[in-house]
Amino acid sequence: MPNIARSHRLRIGRRSLANQIYHVTTATRDRMPYFEGFHVGRKVIRTVCSESSTEANTLALMVMPDHIHWMVQLPKGASLGGIVGTAKSKSANAVNDYLGRVGPVWQKGYYDRALRSDEDVVSVARYIIGNPIRAGIARSVGEYPLWDAVWV
Repeated sequence: MPNIARSHRLRIGRRSLANQIYHVTTATRDRMPYFEGFHVGRKVIRTVCSESSTEANTLALMVMPDHIHWMVQLPKGASLGGIVGTAKSKSANAVNDYLGRVGPVWQKGYYDRALRSDEDVVSVARYIIGNPIRAGIARSVGEYPLWDAVWV
C-alpha cells in the first residue's frame, strides 16, 4: 500500500496543545534531494524560522538533503497542522523560486511527536542536530551548515 494511502493515519490522536513542544519530520516529494546545496538549504531555514516565528517558536531545525527535523513550540490557539502547512507552503515557494522550478516540494503529511514534560529539550535538540553525523554526511556538527537552534 503506498504511503499516501496511509497518511491519514498520521492524524489519528493528533492534538495541538498550547506551549507543547513537538518534533516534526517531513520529507520532500519522492525523497528528492532538493536541499543538498548550501543556498537552497539556508533558504528553507530562513523561511521556516521566519514564517513560524509569528505563530510558533522554532527551537531547533535540521535540514537534510531530502527532509527536515523541526522542534517547534506552539503558542496558545495555534494549530500544529496550520503551522506546519504554512511553513511547508512558504518554503516550497522559496525553493521553487530559487531552483527555477514548479511543482510540489514536500510530501503530503508529516510525522510529529509531542515531547513529554519530563524530557530534556536540549538533549532532543542535540539528537536532531546530530542527524548528519548519524547519516554519514558529516563528521561533526561544525561541518554541516544547514541547521539552527535557539541554544547557539
